[in-house]
Amino acid sequence: MPHTPDPSSLRVATYNLRGLKDDAHAAAAVVRAIAPDVLLLQEVPRYPGSDYAISAFARQAGMLWSGRTRLVSGTSLMTSLRVLASDSQDRRLRVGLRENPRSYTVARVSAPGRPTVTVVSVHLPLKGEQRVDHVGTVLRELSEDLGLPTGAPLVIGGDLNEDSAGPAWGLVAAELAEVSDDRPSFPAASPQRRIDAVFARGHQEAVPGDPALLEGMELAAASDHVPVWVDLVF
Repeated sequence: MPHTPDPSSLRVATYNLRGLKDDAHAAAAVVRAIAPDVLLLQEVPRYPGSDYAISAFARQAGMLWSGRTRLVSGTSLMTSLRVLASDSQDRRLRVGLRENPRSYTVARVSAPGRPTVTVVSVHLPLKGEQRVDHVGTVLRELSEDLGLPTGAPLVIGGDLNEDSAGPAWGLVAAELAEVSDDRPSFPAASPQRRIDAVFARGHQEAVPGDPALLEGMELAAASDHVPVWVDLVF
């Protein structure tokens, strides 16, 4: 049975779906078990007609998908009926000529009696210098282009493609608190590396997700990443 979050908290999960190339039903079951309020996604498919596959995944996972994101690259987000999302958009990130496109997805989520929280899904590239550049761009644009006040509630999560010793990870951690736990998230069949994480600011409390929720589930069949999640009280 899914474990519904405490009504006073915001459960944020991040999950790299590997383009739904694996068992989408297993991936949807994993999401249902976590029951996030906000699901930050990476490697959402963008092939012609993939809207139907993503919509089907959202239904099976018990989530809502606006259909407006993942158009620039493979980041996206979904929400539960417990929250309201607005202003979701993809913002392009700079890459080299003929390199895979990159973007980040940003939205604002709210619920009765809680402050509005800006949520961001990122998927950093394989090149280290690009990862640093992209983190700097995201943090700058949130403030300068999107008008997010200093200290306003913010959650950034995703696949960083490096661990906590990496410079891009360090840039995020210098601005926000790392709120997910230190369990390895990749590869799902035998996790050895912690490259997926959630960071936040403006929160009063953070409780990392309980891995017991996923005991016995077909994680390796669902994707090559293990999802990461946290309960946040703002």
